[in-house]
Amino acid sequence: MTIAVGGKSLRIVGAATAAAAMLLAAGCSSGSTDGSTDAAGDVTIEFAQWWEPELPDGEFRALIDKFEDENPGITVDLVSGPYASTKEQLFAGAASGTMPDVVGLDGAWVNDFASQGVIANLTDLMSEAGYDDSQLASQIQVDGAAYMIPVVNFVYPMFTNDDLLADAGVTAPPSTRTEFADAAAKVTALGGDVSGWVLPLSLETPNGVQNDVMSWVWASGGSMVNDGQPDLTNADVTSAMGYVDGLWNDGVIASGSFTMKEQDKVEEFTNGRVGMMIDSLAHINLIRESNPDLNFSISAIPAEDDYTGERGIPYASWGIGVAENSDHKDAAFKLVEFLMSEDINSELSTMANAFPGNKDSVPDFSGSDPLFEQAFEIYTAGYPANEFTGLPVAEDLMRQLGEQLQAALDGQQSMEEALTKAQTAWEAEF
Repeated sequence: MTIAVGGKSLRIVGAATAAAAMLLAAGCSSGSTDGSTDAAGDVTIEFAQWWEPELPDGEFRALIDKFEDENPGITVDLVSGPYASTKEQLFAGAASGTMPDVVGLDGAWVNDFASQGVIANLTDLMSEAGYDDSQLASQIQVDGAAYMIPVVNFVYPMFTNDDLLADAGVTAPPSTRTEFADAAAKVTALGGDVSGWVLPLSLETPNGVQNDVMSWVWASGGSMVNDGQPDLTNADVTSAMGYVDGLWNDGVIASGSFTMKEQDKVEEFTNGRVGMMIDSLAHINLIRESNPDLNFSISAIPAEDDYTGERGIPYASWGIGVAENSDHKDAAFKLVEFLMSEDINSELSTMANAFPGNKDSVPDFSGSDPLFEQAFEIYTAGYPANEFTGLPVAEDLMRQLGEQLQAALDGQQSMEEALTKAQTAWEAEF
């Protein structure tokens, strides 16, 4: 489907060791009724996601308890872990046919999972349940059928450590690329282990290419695709990648980028070693809890100096789906219905500092972190941008571009050569 947002067309089409241990301990029952249905007919469904650790302690479990109270006979076993661990668990479960009944999904995984036949057709489940999908803000589809429903949506603004910026003589968060480069240089000049910006480029978990690199393109209204085909050598992408290359050569980016993952980036920022990062609103709670004294703010990602149009802001969703191997799809979809209901979705989006997936839900700003309201203003002033959502082998595309970026930043090739090679690799996947 295509959703028009802020004058732009948002295309949403078909949008660790510990994890392995969890899979063996908890996930293997999903493909079998053994141990998941008792003599009275009560069922236990497993729900694997990374959401619970990113929410205030106990709040997500309290929502699930409410679901169980309203649906006697259904017990929900939460299988919770960090994003990277959950991803590994689900991909392992997809390969072995042992996915948990209900799964948290990233839009980048949907096309692959749907093509493999390991997640259920939600359009069919909604029809069987008599569910009115007009209340949903969006659905991620493959070949005209929904396979993921975005439960809540997070934007990825720029986070700034305001104390570090002040110490460096920077009086306000940068709004343009020139201002950002200047601020990054001044923060880095403070010395010690402090850097201006943090850039995770791990090839193992390559979403830094999406959130931290391509965001510079979208912030100035650019695109990496043209008529549904890859377009990595256009002027907008070339300009943004050249800008990142310049920041790298100026030495303002934190060390360890080539192996750094998203959680490492957040840790660097939380511990006061980085002046600026691009990150999800979902991590506000984690940052507050880990370092209550950190003085930070959020703002729109800087754009090209002469850009005056709407700014694209990266977004990601806590998506939800149902495993095809589940023997309890009806119970699993009841949980989906519950989380997407107007009141519950309002409550979940409020506690997560996110925007609701039910279009009738309204977050409660009154008791939330004030940064949430600021993020909403940034969101409404621009448009959501994530061109990887729904693309085939989206993570492979990120990884292929990441490999070429690493080689360019390491001095093995020019950035122009990197984009040309990545363009060729992408064309083979489309």
